[in-house]
Amino acid sequence: MANHVSSLKRSRQTITKTAVNRANKSKLRGTLRTLREAIAGGDAKTLGEVYRSTVSVLDKSVQKGVLHKNTASRYKSRLNARVKAAVTTKAA
Repeated sequence: MANHVSSLKRSRQTITKTAVNRANKSKLRGTLRTLREAIAGGDAKTLGEVYRSTVSVLDKSVQKGVLHKNTASRYKSRLNARVKAAVTTKAA
């Protein structure tokens, strides 16, 4: 355990930041799961709405430092391809 005042403060800050990061990461994983379930369901209107909200959460996670920008871009690209494939197979 830390003994110096500065290291005690740093320990408190680490606990707080860890909780915030965990909450942000959990929210991100939940929205990705929701989108994957919507893709499996295949309803085109709800799929578009869920995709937009997921992209928004991905962009916010980049701003908060949860994800690297290239990682978020890769997620968005792959998810968009899956959404397009789901919409076109339902339309055909």
